Formats: sequence, C-alpha cells, structure tokens
Amino acid sequence: MTDLLQILAAGIGTVAFGALFGVPSKYYPYCGLIGASGWAVYVFLWMRTGFWSEAVVVFLATVLVILMSRFFAVRERCPVTIFLICGILPLVPGAGIYWTCYYLVTGQLDEASTRGFSALKAAVAIVLGIVFVFEIPQRFFKGKAVRKNDKL
Repeated sequence: MTDLLQILAAGIGTVAFGALFGVPSKYYPYCGLIGASGWAVYVFLWMRTGFWSEAVVVFLATVLVILMSRFFAVRERCPVTIFLICGILPLVPGAGIYWTCYYLVTGQLDEASTRGFSALKAAVAIVLGIVFVFEIPQRFFKGKAVRKNDKL
C-alpha cells in the first residue's frame, strides 16, 4: 500500500511541478504518468528487490522516463523538455545532496562522503540515461502519425 502511495505522490508532485514550470494544462496527465512510471521503476527495482545498485536503478528509471517523454512529445507535437524536466523530478537526488551538506556541517565526514558519492552516482546515472535515449534516432518514435493536411 505504501508503494502505491509513493507512486501516486510522485505523479501528483510531477503534475504540481509542471504547473509551476508553466506546462500547458492539457499535458498534465502525461507529465503525471511519466513521473509516476519512473518512480514505480525505482520503487520496484530498488526498494523491493535490492538486487542492483541505486545508480543502476536510477539509470533504468531515467531511460523509461526519457523514452516516454520522447514518445509523448512526438505524439503531441510539442517539445520533449515539457515532459522530460517534469518527469525526471522524482528521480533527482535532492535528499542525498541535503544529507551530504548536513553531515558536512555537523562534522560527520565519513557519512557525508558516503551520501555525497551516492548522490553523485545517481546524478551521473540520470545524465547517462538522458544521453543514451537521446542518441536513438527520432524516426523510432514517429510511428504512423496522421498529419492535419493529409486525407484519410
């Protein structure tokens, strides 16, 4: 039950960030779905199985977020950044950076280095996931879209 609440909260948080970011309201459902899907992958692979390292799990979740962002951007004929920036938000290691700074200020340098390195690995995994998916050619996301001027 708690996992479903986390996934729902990630979707709602993504939509709320989209509202703050100035995303048109017709794209809110897509943003929420993308953010919730990325967090669902994270919850399932990291918190449930614990098989892979956190950086690998963040990378896989980022790949899903970017694939979905590119798909919806082509489908809706809008910039991919609308979905990418909102959808990646739940995966950003903000808490890890916070705790790193906290432990630095309180003089717990061992814990600060552990948390900081983990946050850095997650950030690098996000960047690599974005680069990896953006190297896929655009034609793989197009499908058979019907243009407004084309006759059926």
